[in-house]
Amino acid sequence: MRVVHYLNQFFGGVGGEEKAGTSLEVHSGALGPGRVLEQALGEGFQVVQTLVCGDNYAVENMDELSVRVLEMVRSAKADLFVAGPCFNAGRYGVAAGALCAAVQAELGIPAVTAMVPENPGVDLYRQELYIVDSGSNVAAMRDVVARMAHISLKLVRQEPIGRPSEEGYISRGILRDELVERTAAARMADMVLAKANEEPFESELPVTVFPPVPAPPPVRDMSRAIIAVVTDGGLVPLGNPDHIPLSAATIWGSYSVAGIDNLEGGNYEVAHRGYDTRHVLEDPNRLVPLDVLRELERAGVIGKLYEEFLSTSGLGNPLGNSRRLGREMAQKLKGVVDAVILTST
Repeated sequence: MRVVHYLNQFFGGVGGEEKAGTSLEVHSGALGPGRVLEQALGEGFQVVQTLVCGDNYAVENMDELSVRVLEMVRSAKADLFVAGPCFNAGRYGVAAGALCAAVQAELGIPAVTAMVPENPGVDLYRQELYIVDSGSNVAAMRDVVARMAHISLKLVRQEPIGRPSEEGYISRGILRDELVERTAAARMADMVLAKANEEPFESELPVTVFPPVPAPPPVRDMSRAIIAVVTDGGLVPLGNPDHIPLSAATIWGSYSVAGIDNLEGGNYEVAHRGYDTRHVLEDPNRLVPLDVLRELERAGVIGKLYEEFLSTSGLGNPLGNSRRLGREMAQKLKGVVDAVILTST
């Protein structure tokens, strides 16, 4: 059985973040985690090709990369495609998920990847793929690869795959009928009684829990406050210098407005595919209201406008990734500004 393995620049041995722009490289045989994968799959399986690509290059050139990877996998006559494990690397997870989905759909061969549940690649592709829960500890690489191999073998042999809790993959949100001895009413009554008696029980319906976000204290004196603008509407300088993806963005940018009273349409573009951007392109102040905020600054209504605005694309962004982006932005602004105006589409 012939296997093609996809890795990012770090696990492929090219380098760290400074090599994230590396284009697709093709290597014969197994590299790094691929050697562990080959051992875990066992006799009769061989990693015939390893594809290595930088995370930035992958997410910025996804369409082109998918075409090239499909060509490589097809020419290698692969029986299985494996990507990762990606752990909590967001760009890596998005690329791995996209490539696995493309290979599985276009070539009809099994594809498996692995990442933490909070990785943006999970929400984007878990309904299409078997994604092994890698956890965030890279030191557990051998165990994670073993679970990937276990799922891969079942897919290749067309064996039934059990529940996520049994097999170690992330829930795909699929409900299957089962024959059980007790009715739903009886099972629910038992759960209610167990809960009333403070006894352990397990719900049959997973509930998404959103931790509460406490409201911050009000700004005491706006006339002395430093105000920043943050937007998920994707406004960026012309040319999109940080290459923010138009959807499922894993990065954000910070852009200077020092000495500028008005955002000119010809100097900006929109990295976002989720709304009609024509009005923003005509007048970027509609999304980042620099013109009005400068007036308020001159009138003394606000103390000072922070001389940069922060921007990303909020389209198709999983909750876990959105929280990470928010934390990173907050870290930049914390202790520097007194309040943030968040604009959206």
